Amino acid sequence: MSDLLDPRLQDCRRIFLHDFSLDVSIGFHDFEREAKQRVLISVDLFVPIAASTSSTDHVGEVVDYDFIRHGITDWAGSRHFNLQETLLDGVVDICFAQTAVRAVRASTQKPDVYPDCRTVGIEVFRFRS
Repeated sequence: MSDLLDPRLQDCRRIFLHDFSLDVSIGFHDFEREAKQRVLISVDLFVPIAASTSSTDHVGEVVDYDFIRHGITDWAGSRHFNLQETLLDGVVDICFAQTAVRAVRASTQKPDVYPDCRTVGIEVFRFRS
């Protein structure tokens, strides 16, 4: 993965959740407000190996991707989103709620928008400030 070539991530492990499919109320067109749309959400979390290694083989010592998945589910179902950008910014905030996370790459995709495209979406890559 080319992101791990960034010197700020050389001591990290990548934890990921890819193509998580949710039905979301999203879109600014009238027809998009009539029914939920399928959205695919992917996140890559970059966590220092020292903060993502368990000495006792217990989930409490690492970043729990169940927490990320549940947080995304709750956020995506919490309201109507006009923009994928708004949905995505909230997803990134959920990821950074885990203090061990140094960087996040996240994307949202709407695969059913256009019949002549496989998908449309956005992606962001951010470091903890």
